[in-house]
Amino acid sequence: MVWQRLFLLLLWLGQGTWVLLGPNPGRHWSQLADVFSRPSQGLASRWEGWRVSRREARRNLAESRAEAARLEAELAQWKTRAAQEAPRLSEADEAVRLLGLKQQIPLELKAARVIFSTRPATFGGLILDRGQDLGLVDDQGVLVPEGIVGRLWSVGGTQSKVLPADAPNASVAVMLMRSRATGVLQGLGSERALIRYLSNQEVVQVGEAVLTSGLDRVFPRGLLVGYVAEVAQGDLELRVVVNLAAPLDRVRLVLLLPPQPPLEVQPPFVAPEVKPPRKRGLP
Repeated sequence: MVWQRLFLLLLWLGQGTWVLLGPNPGRHWSQLADVFSRPSQGLASRWEGWRVSRREARRNLAESRAEAARLEAELAQWKTRAAQEAPRLSEADEAVRLLGLKQQIPLELKAARVIFSTRPATFGGLILDRGQDLGLVDDQGVLVPEGIVGRLWSVGGTQSKVLPADAPNASVAVMLMRSRATGVLQGLGSERALIRYLSNQEVVQVGEAVLTSGLDRVFPRGLLVGYVAEVAQGDLELRVVVNLAAPLDRVRLVLLLPPQPPLEVQPPFVAPEVKPPRKRGLP
């Protein structure tokens, strides 16, 4: 009896399944399988896409690192080249500026290169690469576009020593630009100097330009020396401290004035502009 019921139940289930699936059950089974396989297919597709994108990212990262390394090496080469060319460019710029200064001063100026500096030592100076071979003599004035440097202290056959204007044993005849009061500049070291023999009655302002007076016959009148940094009343005279304009610790090229130049140098003569004659009949 139980077996009959079980057989009838199975027969009923089979009949119902056949009715539900229709005449082509394979298609329904495949659709059912597709429905259950879609999540796994989507997951597999995402996994494959992630792997592809990761491989692409790794390749892009490797290419970016290689490009960065190439650019870094190229930048290092450019920095090395710039460091090698910097002294030449700086010297070329100084040469151009010296040429401009030479054209402004109507004297026979000679150029020389600073090859060594003994400034850190007591009574140190600058060593030039020219001497008697260029016709140089003692006490010629030395200057750069920024201002005066000093004077020739000793001249050898092929080299000369410059006594800078800030040396303790240096002296330059100077005058104040505003009042034209004159004095003597004495070095204090570290690109500073002191103006001596200025009366307490003189009115001196901080920042005022200090020029050569020409009275020492080393520099002509009117060359820039520096600017007033400090002013104080003294017992007998003003104490006027000057910051020198020339960068004495960074000078590479200098110009040398002729021995005993004139007291005052007139600017180069400039011919007046010649206007073409007007034609007759024209206003």
